[in-house]
Amino acid sequence: MIYIEITDSVPIETSILEQAAALALQHEAAPANAELTVVIGDDQQLHKLNQQYRSVDAPTDVLSFPAGYTDPDSDALYLGDVIISLPRAQAQAAAGGHDLADELQLLVVHGVLHLLGHDHGEADEKQAMQAAQDAILKQLGCKAAPKL
Repeated sequence: MIYIEITDSVPIETSILEQAAALALQHEAAPANAELTVVIGDDQQLHKLNQQYRSVDAPTDVLSFPAGYTDPDSDALYLGDVIISLPRAQAQAAAGGHDLADELQLLVVHGVLHLLGHDHGEADEKQAMQAAQDAILKQLGCKAAPKL
């Protein structure tokens, strides 16, 4: 199950976010019982989390917090949380010349890939993550596809 939490009004259907997360899970052959949460927040929230967990004193567009535990009641594998800054997404969509929905799909896919163990710190990891991200965004028909 994919949970969507929105702290502000977002002018898109949440089903677009669910679809992006579901396609990333499917592409990466995640377990069928996998669950995650996508939170759309603001710069203040992302700034605080970025400072607290990454020692970076600035807002960012997306953060992923892997969990990887099995809920004893439901037997579901909880992968973790993807937190997205709506103001960052809006600014990046405007700068990239594409819709906010496309930018949010990109950020959801990117965040979910991190929950599933992808990274882009090393050249080989970056190449693998870029290939997965590009393939998923292409399936979504997403116009936002920056290089990592």
